[in-house]
Amino acid sequence: MTLEPQAPPQSTPALAPDADAAMPSARHPFEGDHQAGIVDPAQRVGLVAAFLVTARDRPALERMFQTLTATIRYLVTGGEAPAGRGSRDGIVSTPYENGVLGPAPEPDRLTVTVSVGATLFDDRFGLAPVKPARLRPMDQFGNDDLDRSQCDGDLLLQICADNQDTVLNALRILMRATRADLQIVWRKEGFTSPPRPSGTPRNLFGFRDGTANHEFIDNAELTDRIVWTKGDGDEPAWVTGGSYHVVRLIRMFVEFWDRISLNEQQRIIGRDRDTGGALESRDAPVAGREEFQTPDHARDANGNTTPLTSHIRLANPRDWRTPDRRMLRRGFNYSGGTDANGQLDMGQIFICFNQDLDRQFVAVQKALLDEPLTDYVSPFGGGYFFALPGVRDADDWLGREMLTGH
Repeated sequence: MTLEPQAPPQSTPALAPDADAAMPSARHPFEGDHQAGIVDPAQRVGLVAAFLVTARDRPALERMFQTLTATIRYLVTGGEAPAGRGSRDGIVSTPYENGVLGPAPEPDRLTVTVSVGATLFDDRFGLAPVKPARLRPMDQFGNDDLDRSQCDGDLLLQICADNQDTVLNALRILMRATRADLQIVWRKEGFTSPPRPSGTPRNLFGFRDGTANHEFIDNAELTDRIVWTKGDGDEPAWVTGGSYHVVRLIRMFVEFWDRISLNEQQRIIGRDRDTGGALESRDAPVAGREEFQTPDHARDANGNTTPLTSHIRLANPRDWRTPDRRMLRRGFNYSGGTDANGQLDMGQIFICFNQDLDRQFVAVQKALLDEPLTDYVSPFGGGYFFALPGVRDADDWLGREMLTGH
């Protein structure tokens, strides 16, 4: 999907636009083979919210997806409010708009991505035969400290825009439209830092995060191999054009991190904090490192410069094991105040999209088991979901093929 007008060409899911490049009236087309909010340029603000589906039967579930589709279409494209949901002027009924965005809301690059969880395919709606093959409750890996009250769900909304009020307004309107059939169970709000001074935005450890996403720019062959799921083999036909959608809520112990040396931080991550470049690279093994130079681990086979246990080396050894293990990242920082001990509650809403959950995300997580970074982070929530294929035309609706078979 593309933006109208076009986004800056250097923007990717890992690169938020500069403040001067803000396009408050830009909108994402609603219809297409894939949903928006996956490969589109990253917005400044994001929210993930998981829901329990309370629809009483399958016809009610279908009506919920139709309502959800109509409401998202209105929010991202404008036009008339969905029928039966209040009037725009509020003369004869409660107004559809709540006034948060003023009398003439701008699209603000809003995207709403709808994904389904494994529990939607239990015995309530008869959907077990069409469950995506690898969809399941989120695994608990060895270094996790999961709070299951903040994990999984029947349905996930990922809402992104350039301003927080746009995101919160969309959540309110979507929840009001689906109140009879959806009950929120957990949510988390985050933000994307601007590039400082350029390149990929930084996480709250001060390191650039999502550098490898630049490989996906205008690369349909790569996204077809890495992001989009195919309805073949053990996968049901309807999943074509969708993607396995992983959300991980990760606490980052920033105060502990701030007390270790810069050299130690860089050896844990495997990158230079200032430039984002790998500690060893083909052209500049020590100085003059650049963020997008491909790490040359073979040049440092013993890990003298970039430790063999560094995060980038474990996650992507760049050898025969890893070409199809890459993921498309789309994460946000979060700040949640302080915990009961007065420690800063900060971290990351890690989001990635995968063609094959086990081949990509799960394989990488297993490779990262007991890495040095685990002393400074603690995954505590999130879930595995499946991002539905896109809406093809005005008569289509999200989840139609999943629910009707055509």
